[in-house]
Amino acid sequence: MDAAPLAGWDNFYVIVGSTAGGLTGLTFVVIALVREAGQGVRPTGLGAFVTPTIVHFCGVLTLAAFMSMPHQRTASLSAGLAAGGLAGVAYGCAIGVNMWRISTGETRYVPVREDWIWNVILPTAAYTALTFMAILLWERVTEPALYGVAVLVLALLLMGIRNAWDLVVWMSLNPPRDQPQDRKE
Repeated sequence: MDAAPLAGWDNFYVIVGSTAGGLTGLTFVVIALVREAGQGVRPTGLGAFVTPTIVHFCGVLTLAAFMSMPHQRTASLSAGLAAGGLAGVAYGCAIGVNMWRISTGETRYVPVREDWIWNVILPTAAYTALTFMAILLWERVTEPALYGVAVLVLALLLMGIRNAWDLVVWMSLNPPRDQPQDRKE
């Protein structure tokens, strides 16, 4: 692939990657503060919602770094996007299994439809579409594929922001209790 199609994307991926990196760090800070406020008690199931948010932020950061690498060719770009997309689909399936376990476990919190949509369905669909963009790049449909990747990166970033917001609101409204199994993970 000619370097010209990627040249105009540098600023976009620097901004998106910096945002994802900053939000990842901020999420860690918020979780640490909430944990300290709960006197070190880790709510049961919290990892089922925090970890995917962090993974999606890191996925955006990784995609931004990958798309900013110099001298990308069609084969390397397509292979990298396919690998990232397939890994995201596999991770989406793992999130679904983990949430299903929580819903059938001993926690009082049962994931609702909104949790399934924003934590499993939409991210998995985005990673599936990323794999499709890799195929388009391989087939030399470059410009639409690059715009598609940009839209998907923004979608994953916005999903992560929404999920982080949902976690913070939930943790604010549900202070730690004496029994860890009473909390959302």
